[in-house]
Amino acid sequence: MEKKLIDHLFRHHSGKMVSVLTRIFGLSHLEIIEDAVQDTFIKASISWRTKQPDNPEAWLTQAAKNRILDIFRKLKTEKKHLPNIIHGTSTIALNELFLDTEIEDSQLRMIFTACHPKLDPRDRISFALKTVSGFSIKEISSALLTKEDSIKKRLTRARKAIQQSQLKFQIPQGTLLPQRLESVMEVLYLIFNEGFHSNKEETLVRKELCGEAMRLCKMLLTHTHTRTPEVYALFALMCFHSARIETKTNAKNELLDLKNQDRSQWHFPLIKLGNAMMDKAVDTSSFSCYHYEAAIAAEHIHAARFEDTNWNKILHWYECLYTIQPMPIHLLTMAVVCLQNKDYKMSKKYLAQINPEDLVQRAYLYYGTLSDYYYATNNLSEAIKHIDYAINMVNNKFEKSYLQKKKLDLRFTKN
Repeated sequence: MEKKLIDHLFRHHSGKMVSVLTRIFGLSHLEIIEDAVQDTFIKASISWRTKQPDNPEAWLTQAAKNRILDIFRKLKTEKKHLPNIIHGTSTIALNELFLDTEIEDSQLRMIFTACHPKLDPRDRISFALKTVSGFSIKEISSALLTKEDSIKKRLTRARKAIQQSQLKFQIPQGTLLPQRLESVMEVLYLIFNEGFHSNKEETLVRKELCGEAMRLCKMLLTHTHTRTPEVYALFALMCFHSARIETKTNAKNELLDLKNQDRSQWHFPLIKLGNAMMDKAVDTSSFSCYHYEAAIAAEHIHAARFEDTNWNKILHWYECLYTIQPMPIHLLTMAVVCLQNKDYKMSKKYLAQINPEDLVQRAYLYYGTLSDYYYATNNLSEAIKHIDYAINMVNNKFEKSYLQKKKLDLRFTKN
């Protein structure tokens, strides 16, 4: 029980501790701070075996502060690097940094630091998950399908970039904010997507990644300067997708597509929240990619039955999305929408514009869609050939099983 409690607290509290302590001691000591927070939890796991404190979070916070001061004293750097925080008014100021509003402010500063353009885009997600969300290297490695050594290198590169660029631990102001906020939203979007469309072999959905992305996005909405229409749209998108997480698989743990999901089991409080967020999101003269993606998700969510889906409207939103974000995955989805509309000529036109290699790990989706196209146009041998390509390329076992079942249906139709 103690281990579960400590694991839970580490995930939800370590990011807060690292952020606040970084605000106190500075980004130059980030690695020492992370080590100190880690040591604090190890100490907790030993100390709490005999007696659990009345307020575990307060215990951990105080222990982390004490641990860092101990380390700095040992390094004989206190006078050089530390403010005088042990006596008088400085102590009061220090304690105020642990008020809820100040903790959120510190976490926002850490989010902007982790997603800074000076950091390599490949390193930002790993660094954000580590410093802001409290994910271990092993968990990040698992979530991103990357070796632990590679994650360690990414974290080291990120810390080095922070030092070399002398980044400030602050929320950007003025004209800098929109560009920096765009970088933050991109990272949160990618974290959510990795949870919702997991590439991990044994897991279809990683709810903890979805939940963490939503928590951080919600935090952006608490701050006046980061509460923008784009952030509202991103949060709405997350709400709409999260509302149907529980229906992505059936009782046998098999993948269900939108057509076969039990819509009565969608989480309607999240849909309601998503609608409220969209109302705020559209209070703007121009729409972002998150607006269009949320609008597409809303069309699916608001259809009482799959047969009621307004595919023309969805295609329109995808066309709008493609104009500002010309990506092959959008072409692919437009091809899928055209198949639903039985516009096979247009579907083939979109498919012809795609180089499947550009889809990287999602290339199997291209071959799966091509199989659907050939099936819809009565070319069963080509349909089976291309679904075989998809099956051989897909990594996730649930999606592989889904495609294998489709192949059986194709063979049954052929016979």
